[in-house]
Amino acid sequence: MQVRPNKVAILQSNYIPWRGYFDLIHDVDLFIFYDDVQYTHSDWRNRNKLLTKDGPRWLSIPAGHNLKSLICEVEIPDQRWKQQHRSIIEQNYRSAPFIKESRPLLDFLYENSVTNLSDYNQRAIRHLSDILGIQTQFTDSRLLGINGRKTERLIGILEKVGATTYISGPSARDYIDESLFDEAGIKLEYKEYPAYPTYLQCFSPFAPFVTILDLILNVGSDSPRYIWEWRKQI
Repeated sequence: MQVRPNKVAILQSNYIPWRGYFDLIHDVDLFIFYDDVQYTHSDWRNRNKLLTKDGPRWLSIPAGHNLKSLICEVEIPDQRWKQQHRSIIEQNYRSAPFIKESRPLLDFLYENSVTNLSDYNQRAIRHLSDILGIQTQFTDSRLLGINGRKTERLIGILEKVGATTYISGPSARDYIDESLFDEAGIKLEYKEYPAYPTYLQCFSPFAPFVTILDLILNVGSDSPRYIWEWRKQI
């Protein structure tokens, strides 16, 4: 018999997200990609930061400026960005302790023919979650067939999957109608991102808000220790 998920998160896919994104995934039983919503240009959907000798630098996928598209509709026909991004990563992390061990990961991220932004992001996030040892299940809101607006749609999705607790990102406090969760009998919690432990980066000063690749390339298989395992020692 299939077990219904208890805790669920619903969030847009991001490009090689920071460690807080994976902390949220680790917190829940089911993570639902929410990519059939409006695409926002120059947001986390198509870009993230890595650390360079000059400080954090944006890596941006050239996904265009079409604000009439849903995230799942965005296509990137010009694939030259993949080799450009890989080259920038390898150049700036050439002294990272786990750069050689991470070459299969970079192959997975940048040696492929995926042109859809949502497909690319979701594929990468699932793979990175596997590397981090995360056991969370994934699905896509498009597969659930739930319509509606804003909070009403979130409630519909959560009811469809049988969720009892919804863990939301902290920024959603500004627009979530909390009363609808009470009416539906679903517990609402907000993820509070802690001050994660520091680790030795290739450059200083320490930059906490960079892609998860920074952590993996610098500490390798110890990465979970700097995302969620450290809390067990408190």
